[in-house]
Amino acid sequence: MAKHTIVKLPGDGIGSVLLDQAISVLEAAGFEAEYVEGDIGWEFWKKEGNPLPQRTIDLIAKHKTALFGAITSKPKDAALEELDQELRKKGLVYSSPIVGLRQHFNLDICQRPTKTYKGNPLNFIRRDGKGGIEEPAIDAVIFRQNTEGLYGGVEWSNPPQEVYNALMTHPKFSKNFGDVPKEEISVSTRIFTRKATERILRAAFDHAKTFGYKSVTVCEKPNVIRETSGMMFSMAKEIQKKDYPDIELWNTNIDAQMMWLTKTPENYGVIVSGNMFGDIVSDGFAGLIGGLGFACSAQINPDNGIGVFEPTHGSAPKYADYDVNITNPIAMVASACMMLDHLKEYDLATKIRSAVADVIAEGEVRTYDMLKLKGSPDVINQGAATTEQMANAIIRKL
Repeated sequence: MAKHTIVKLPGDGIGSVLLDQAISVLEAAGFEAEYVEGDIGWEFWKKEGNPLPQRTIDLIAKHKTALFGAITSKPKDAALEELDQELRKKGLVYSSPIVGLRQHFNLDICQRPTKTYKGNPLNFIRRDGKGGIEEPAIDAVIFRQNTEGLYGGVEWSNPPQEVYNALMTHPKFSKNFGDVPKEEISVSTRIFTRKATERILRAAFDHAKTFGYKSVTVCEKPNVIRETSGMMFSMAKEIQKKDYPDIELWNTNIDAQMMWLTKTPENYGVIVSGNMFGDIVSDGFAGLIGGLGFACSAQINPDNGIGVFEPTHGSAPKYADYDVNITNPIAMVASACMMLDHLKEYDLATKIRSAVADVIAEGEVRTYDMLKLKGSPDVINQGAATTEQMANAIIRKL
């Protein structure tokens, strides 16, 4: 019998192709697993009115580990238009299945590493002040609180009267919005809890301690969002002082952090943020190492052992329609390596990461993004590797 059982979640668009190539790499490295496929994504929304069927939730609950391709999400009205005619009058509202997975299984620890690959032509460079060019080595890991904040889903358009009445008790709301008709108001909440905030902070500090990072940076906006961002930084100071005195605690505002991103990105090690700001800063750092084609992520609940591993790029549906897939599989492969870490298959993860690094350093096989070409079918004629060719190059190194 296989040592592990993995729930395979192809999702939408390019997800299926990328996931298959990542599994080919895993098998070439010697990873022994049985894969069971779960239904998730846009097609199941259109046909069933549910992009995350209960049968898929049950599969993940049983097997604990899922490797996820990509998801398509569309605005409320567009989602309703694509729903089967018979389902449209049932009051169904589309919500992202990946967000649903995070909240159902409390996958509140999101980890997004961003590390420079030597030889990647997309690496960030800057002027050195002496007329030359320098390429800083970036090694930052973003810990994003995954279930609360602005993505918690507690929001209304034309809020119910009891919600509106509660909002009116706040002096700033009544002063600034009291004259606005209720039906013209949309409200999204930003909710932080102490329990979840402590979990993400401790996960960040633990990672810094385990892997030798000198600092943890809280990237929020406590000077303006005083209650939620302020709580996170205040708790970080308490935790650092009591349990991690040898690790420096830094504090940056999200807007300033995005500026420092292109000035001294090599200064940052572990960064921790709430949901929205963590999403922003992780994409910013991903841009410095080559873009979303290199950006991987893990979403974990340490209590129940469930982990979902996915690249942070979207489903790119236009690419899925090409006769030959041209998308970069490295983010998907790197996400599979994070899955191996979760399963304590550290040697296999290191082996695959080394193979990826070797392929990039040699520069003989490059996908269209690495050649700085516009994504279109004719990039193959301009020397770009297909998705399969890049995966095969990694497999040859293995």
